[in-house]
Amino acid sequence: MALSTIQTNNKLIVFREEITREFVRQNMFSPYMGNAMNNIIRVLNDLKSGGEQVNVPLVNSLRATAIGTGTLTGAEEAIDNYGFRMWIDWARNACKTNRAEDQKDSADIFDIARPLLTDWGKELIKNEICDALLSIPLETAPANLGSANGQRVNGVSWQNATATAGTGQRDVWLTANTDRVLFGATVSNNTGAIIGSLANVDNTTDKLTAASLKLMKRRAMNASPRIRPYQDNDGYDFWICFVDPNQFRDLSNDQTVVNANLYARPRENRYKDNPLFNDGDLLYDGIIVRQVPELRTRRPTYFGTAGAGGIAVNAAHLCGQSALAQFYGQLPRPTQLEVTDYGFNRGVGIEMAYGISKVAKNTSGSLKDWGVFTGFFASVDDT
Repeated sequence: MALSTIQTNNKLIVFREEITREFVRQNMFSPYMGNAMNNIIRVLNDLKSGGEQVNVPLVNSLRATAIGTGTLTGAEEAIDNYGFRMWIDWARNACKTNRAEDQKDSADIFDIARPLLTDWGKELIKNEICDALLSIPLETAPANLGSANGQRVNGVSWQNATATAGTGQRDVWLTANTDRVLFGATVSNNTGAIIGSLANVDNTTDKLTAASLKLMKRRAMNASPRIRPYQDNDGYDFWICFVDPNQFRDLSNDQTVVNANLYARPRENRYKDNPLFNDGDLLYDGIIVRQVPELRTRRPTYFGTAGAGGIAVNAAHLCGQSALAQFYGQLPRPTQLEVTDYGFNRGVGIEMAYGISKVAKNTSGSLKDWGVFTGFFASVDDT
């Protein structure tokens, strides 16, 4: 008896009309962004009415010795001030289709274009914040400003910075920011050169630990000009440290941090509120440690073999007030294709104009990061 089989073209194919989008993470920096003076990332809208540049005034604290009954005239203290310039550029994207393709479409994929473009814009801003945290500030406009792809991150990105020993942009930045940089667990790992200092970071003693976290904080508190910590609404001082997942893993496994969570954190009644059962920030010694996956995915080759024995290293960023500034010339807005070829073509897009920059101040001829302390620690992937 012959068995009837279904020819390939007659086999049933079911196409889902509901479209599944790729996961796009929400911006992990959002809780620390705003226009207040004490925000970690200052969001400024000064250029929305026009202009390409914005100037951010920076003023040091007064430090002169007090005058008692002596003569004050002629002993006045000069205000140490500086204006840091930042530039904006454009970012655009769009999706286009026509009636011929619509006719073939089983799920109306184009209808999801708007949410996809919104996700794209959010991810771009988030990624460029990661880039800005590791950028090298400059007093001049970005090299690719106004180019085909634009340059919204001010300064020089780490991967594009020159690495010549002693005179390259990376070593010049390190020299200017020696009091704001730490390599691993000890200050002595800093050789005065980026390449040599990174080579001192190993995967045994130079992981991110409770001790190295506190060392970063102490160094940041003693830096000059001072880094002002973040203050909550109750007036308490906090530092925010952005780390990659590998560094967060190492810190979470540190026995001091484990004990702090085990014995010092309150035992909430609901499991959803208990830090031992849920993902989230670590809080230790007044430092909020936030895991940002993009700090790893954006830097896969920057320090891939830079550590001792060729291990991967990455930068962690301990931040105070006004560490970064994001400034808008135009907030994200939807656009659409105007030339439609008699209605046959249709397209939707998004456009925005902004800049993102690490804030820096010229001190004795060199730019110093205003509110960022950078620590380089082992970041070895799981095996």
